[in-house]
Amino acid sequence: MAGFHHQVVIIGSGPGGEGAAMTLAKAGRQVLVVERYVEVGGGCTHWGTIPSKALRHAMQEYARWRHNPLVRDLHRGFTPPFGDLIRTATTVIERQVDLRQGFYERNRVEVLHGEARFVEPQTIEVRKPDGATEQISADHFLLATGSRPYRPPDVDFSDAHIFDADTILHMAESPRSLLVYGAGVVGCEYASMFRNLDIKVTLINTRDRLLSFLDDEIGDALAYHLRDLGVLIRHGEEYSQVETRSDGTVAMHLKSGKVVTGDALLWANGRTGNSRDLGLEVLGIAADERGNLKVNDNYQTEQPHIYAVGDLIGFPAMASAAYDQGRLAAQHIATGVCDRRLTPFMPMGIYTSPEVSYVGRTEAELTRHQVPYEVGHAFFKSLAHAQITGHTVGMLKLLFHRETLALLGIHCFGHGAAELVHIGQAIMAQPGEGNTVKYFADTTFNYPTMAEAYRVAAINGLNRLR
Repeated sequence: MAGFHHQVVIIGSGPGGEGAAMTLAKAGRQVLVVERYVEVGGGCTHWGTIPSKALRHAMQEYARWRHNPLVRDLHRGFTPPFGDLIRTATTVIERQVDLRQGFYERNRVEVLHGEARFVEPQTIEVRKPDGATEQISADHFLLATGSRPYRPPDVDFSDAHIFDADTILHMAESPRSLLVYGAGVVGCEYASMFRNLDIKVTLINTRDRLLSFLDDEIGDALAYHLRDLGVLIRHGEEYSQVETRSDGTVAMHLKSGKVVTGDALLWANGRTGNSRDLGLEVLGIAADERGNLKVNDNYQTEQPHIYAVGDLIGFPAMASAAYDQGRLAAQHIATGVCDRRLTPFMPMGIYTSPEVSYVGRTEAELTRHQVPYEVGHAFFKSLAHAQITGHTVGMLKLLFHRETLALLGIHCFGHGAAELVHIGQAIMAQPGEGNTVKYFADTTFNYPTMAEAYRVAAINGLNRLR
């Protein structure tokens, strides 16, 4: 019950907070969750992962319908209002909130809505929506407050034509042209999403190539297909000034002397951990320049009774990882011991069009560490299922050791890549001789399926050894 001493207080109800709360509740601990928003789910549910992926799906469905020869002539020239596309995302959010609220109720976890701030090492003050405050003490605290888009001080985000990754979901109508500053994961995802609506997109990359952490072949394929969609990519550029002109367009002045313009600007250059208003100075805990907190292997901060998980602690900053981090931290809180760690085979999904996903090491990493490896490819255009569905753009790429045949990396590009990669992830995680490319060569897959790409790629790679 709020207002009394609790065993554990969790600040934030996103994936990290939820994972911790459910684990602690099932371990018999008394848990209170403090959530500043009016509903549970955190940024992931309300303005991040869920709404952006729901919006992406709606845009892709429109693009698929527009290019389908069976129906494209029926409504030629029609573009759905942006508000209609957003409403499809809203319905998903509502269902997710109902689902997650049910988790808390069934597990008897109390949720208190308000903004939390430490006033003492063992005490927080919660300011409720009606302005009233309440002090709450606990044995342990877990911080799962997430992150927000980074906003440089010289860019006016109150301008109706300038957005970040959170506010873009409240855009009133589709622009004719869009500037995207920052070609990281978020920037690339939104660039391809808006291009599917036939919006002119300029993607400004502060680096010399897209997503340099990707395998080079996959990164090059993504850059090619974004350009093929019609996205104009400008590499190695940095802004010097942003202005809104009298005609309502946004002009971005680049340090190179170029000026690019659009009807709207999406700023997608970095994120900041939500640590600023937590009162951490009372605890002697300092955040880094990006607002992130440092934790040990058990997710404890400099104050051992205070834990932190999710985007607040930086890399990998994924909803999937945050949930597992919350569970691991909760186990340590409940028992004082946690002998489990995040999987070393962490998959990454990038929801561009086409999609990208990978797990394991890249060719460049293997070459740098002088690991003898071979490559197996399966191009989607050769798969019967891809030909049937029309999703022929893409490939599956397997990297494996030339001598032991152990899987070293799995890289996928194309429709459904983020789902397809999990088959390879499961085999990579097998101990001993269970983790070899021969599993795929010797296993029968349903036909026709996209999963059959693993058999094709495995045989292709083994043939290279011969």
